[in-house]
Amino acid sequence: MSDTWLYGWGLAAIGLGGASLVVPLYVVELGGGPITLGVLAAAAAAAGAPGALVAGRLADRTGHRRGYVIGAIGVVAAGLGVVAAVESIPVVLVANAAIWFAFAAATPVLTLLAVVDAPEAAWSDRIARLNEWQGVGWALGLFVGLLVIVGGERLLGLDAITLQRAVCLVCAASAGVGAGVAIRTLPTDSSVSAGASPAPTPTPRRLRRALRGAGRFGVRGAGFPFTPTRIDARGLRPRRFVRRFTPTLALYFVAVALAFAGFGAFFGPLPAYLGSVGFGDDVVFGLYLALNVGAAVFFGVTGVLVERYEVTLVHVGGLAVRGVTLPAVVLSGGVLAATLPLFVVIGLAWAVIAVSATTLVTHLAPPIVRGEALGVYSALSTVASGVGSVVGGWLAATGYARAFGLAGGLIVGSVGVVLLLHRRVRDGSTAAERTVYSADRTE
Repeated sequence: MSDTWLYGWGLAAIGLGGASLVVPLYVVELGGGPITLGVLAAAAAAAGAPGALVAGRLADRTGHRRGYVIGAIGVVAAGLGVVAAVESIPVVLVANAAIWFAFAAATPVLTLLAVVDAPEAAWSDRIARLNEWQGVGWALGLFVGLLVIVGGERLLGLDAITLQRAVCLVCAASAGVGAGVAIRTLPTDSSVSAGASPAPTPTPRRLRRALRGAGRFGVRGAGFPFTPTRIDARGLRPRRFVRRFTPTLALYFVAVALAFAGFGAFFGPLPAYLGSVGFGDDVVFGLYLALNVGAAVFFGVTGVLVERYEVTLVHVGGLAVRGVTLPAVVLSGGVLAATLPLFVVIGLAWAVIAVSATTLVTHLAPPIVRGEALGVYSALSTVASGVGSVVGGWLAATGYARAFGLAGGLIVGSVGVVLLLHRRVRDGSTAAERTVYSADRTE
């Protein structure tokens, strides 16, 4: 199968990258406050989790992978068009949830399409290529939003709400063109099913192994921690996972819940805060772009750090930096020269957290349930960030310092938990647990 279909998904990713920021800004312009933004983020998280879980299974059962991808991109384009056309916050909330449901639903199906006709040795590289296209598209979406707002404001003198609608329409058009490219380039389901390639069938276990070895991570979680990661949810067996759920892995998942709740408490109300201190939409898009670029350029460095040093300590470092930096944003007082470096550091810290977290889960989980463990990590981080966004939005309504302080406190709490985990790793408890819990048991 040709890789030209990646152009279609890259164009859709441009729409998603722009939507991740312009929709919250539009809600603020319509009169929504930090509480509303918290609900917006939580709704996106709640919609994304079942989308990622169900779509891969349905695509396997029906064999209509092409239709799921094209339909998902179409929903993204239509959802952005609806946002641009209405001034009702409840309608925007629903349309935004539909956009992120479609994105999450497309994610596992795209992973299947990326590897379906390739030898197993090439699967990790193909998934990495897919992640790269998505990450570049996401950053370009933020850049396109910045260009539209700067150009419309300085050259045409348009007001904020008109410019935000224009960004939505440009992103919708990008996704719409992406759907057209996908229609032309994605192979038919029958050709995928009847392909002559001797490549092995991408079973859940094989595919999850390739996902662990892909070696590259998307940047979207740097400033939008409300969507599931690229995890294959087919064939997961919750009962088997529970039977092999080690105490050390459970301890780490406590840290995950605390950290991502902190991320949500910060990023949920963040667009409202940036507007309240006088930053225009052009500056806000620039800050988010700097954050995402910072994350992207540091992923390679993080891989080296994880290989060279003990992964729990690398993870602690990333969490500690975010735990200090997020509350520091409110202390910058709306001074761009102070805020911009903080956003870059927040992005760098995300690269460290993302790489070391998946590495930790892989090391801590018994080999037989590593796929399930990564799936639980994805779901837990999504749910925790959604809950955190609601709590953060509620607190921000009484003062942003309280919300951002809570975010930092939760992340610092996760640092303490990971340090306890580090002690268990050093004394050999983790290795012993993996041996015991990997033993065959009666299902």
